[in-house]
Amino acid sequence: MNTYQQLDAWIDAHFDEQVRFLQELIRVPTDTPPGHNAPHAERTAELLHEMGLEAEKYPVPEAEVRAAGLQSITNLLVRRRYGPGKTVLLNAHGDVVPPGEGWSKNPYGGEIENGKLYGRAAAVSKSDFATYAFAVRALEAVAQPKSGSVELLFTYDEEFGGEVGPAWLLKHKIIAPDLMIAAGFSYQVITAHNGCLQLEVTVRGRQAHAAIPDSGVDALQAAVRILNALYAQNTLYQQVRSAVAGITHPYLNVGLIAGGTNTNVIPGRVTFKLDRRMIPEEDPVQVEAALRQLIAEAAAQMPGITVDVKRILLAKAMTPLPGNQPLVDAIQKHGEIVFGEPIAALGTPLYTDVRLFCEAGIPGVIYGAGPRTVLESHAKRADERLELVDLRRATQVIARTLNDLLV
Repeated sequence: MNTYQQLDAWIDAHFDEQVRFLQELIRVPTDTPPGHNAPHAERTAELLHEMGLEAEKYPVPEAEVRAAGLQSITNLLVRRRYGPGKTVLLNAHGDVVPPGEGWSKNPYGGEIENGKLYGRAAAVSKSDFATYAFAVRALEAVAQPKSGSVELLFTYDEEFGGEVGPAWLLKHKIIAPDLMIAAGFSYQVITAHNGCLQLEVTVRGRQAHAAIPDSGVDALQAAVRILNALYAQNTLYQQVRSAVAGITHPYLNVGLIAGGTNTNVIPGRVTFKLDRRMIPEEDPVQVEAALRQLIAEAAAQMPGITVDVKRILLAKAMTPLPGNQPLVDAIQKHGEIVFGEPIAALGTPLYTDVRLFCEAGIPGVIYGAGPRTVLESHAKRADERLELVDLRRATQVIARTLNDLLV
């Protein structure tokens, strides 16, 4: 057998162990919010230690974590130095949205049925804790590299923008890789992605008794006017097209709304949160300014209404850096061999932490274990699941890629 086949065989022989590792990761909740994720980092470090991978722990100061809207964060970094040469960093995030309703399986059970492993973060992206850790173990056992380094980075704030995860580590110069790969799916290598702007809009009127509505100013009625203007704009976004394959057009979503005090009270305050996805060609500053103007103009049509707009998140789009080509080439080559079909290089409408590395001048791509689409994975929905065959094959692709880059 050649080296690639030996890497594949090592991963096959240790696959049951890899699956158990992933099950243990799923069984420690990392719901974000609230974002009390340090306990998961502690458990992950224990499991890595049992495999001979020692993790450096980087707890983020509580004040910074709270400012980011979270409760506790400990970032984990495993450094494997083999000799002089480039450093390749593999980054997956452990935080995930709460399970929500409609599950037929225990969201923290890690149950296996018909070749699928079920659980919150099974596909996004605790799966790639396992992909990357076992790819590195295979590389060291088989290829025994003598040059370069690999770093495993496990973070816990991707859902909130990565500011106390990768951004914090880059700012403090704890990491400075030459290339990086971040958690993704198996059937395409992602080289670009959308940006994301999230705003919290608070509409204020004047609360009053429902029996004398003219004595109040209805904040909900004003909020409806603003929402109608936003949804009308959302329809217009469909006319704006991206030139990046895999990305279509901008769009927005209002995901949370709250307000009022009772059914017999004119609501004096309504708050909603919106998510605006930006294609790579858009300027985030102009996008935010246009949204703020649209909201202000809609509110101005109702006397007595004031509006506050607060930015929650600004995640810039990821655009490919020229230096990412060795990553793309290796993943496409080995992905086609392992999966038996071409692996396209595309953009995605998602946003990820990879943008933070690209902004720092570090070429990166997105690739890991998962299906062709987010919809298939049930990510952020009930019964999130991972095809175990994708986990096995993606691990082989990453191990082969690391061999090309470092050996």
